[in-house]
Amino acid sequence: MTHLGGWLFRHRTIIPLPLAIAVLLLRIGEAPPSKWLIASGIGLTLTGEAIRLWAVHHIGAISRTRSDRLGPLIAAGPFAVVRNPLYLGNIALWAGFAMAARLLWLVPVIVVLLAVEYHAIVRWEEQVLEARYGDERAELTEKTCSLRTQRTPRLLSPGARRCSASAARSSPSQLDFSCSGSNLELRT
Repeated sequence: MTHLGGWLFRHRTIIPLPLAIAVLLLRIGEAPPSKWLIASGIGLTLTGEAIRLWAVHHIGAISRTRSDRLGPLIAAGPFAVVRNPLYLGNIALWAGFAMAARLLWLVPVIVVLLAVEYHAIVRWEEQVLEARYGDERAELTEKTCSLRTQRTPRLLSPGARRCSASAARSSPSQLDFSCSGSNLELRT
């Protein structure tokens, strides 16, 4: 999975092109015209782009690299909340495009496809970061949230203060958002 993650990381710009083509050209299963649906899609797209812009503001140009070249670990802005805000922004952005195009059936397809892609990329990235930063990265991991995949839904007890240092090893099927130091941790 980590070799696949490295390949996906290097090609992450062109991989969503089939999604773009589907949003632009598919009219199969199009929902009836609705101002609310289009406005919701635009809102979700703008939210995704805002998350991305906020993240890029903090991480800088290093986020555009296609190699395993790394800059410093970032613990400010959205990276203080979640370790992978660019991927969360991308998922929201693409799901919003599908909603605005009135292709509601495509929204879960996009979410699942991108979740699987980002699961593999995050596993590869975490391996690279662990090798390069060791204890400094482990300390940051304990303070931030993680987007990863998990097979079974769980609701952890109030006061849970745990954050996974690595991606789940189970087959990816659902999103898992877990926060360290939160009063309640929900994994779905």
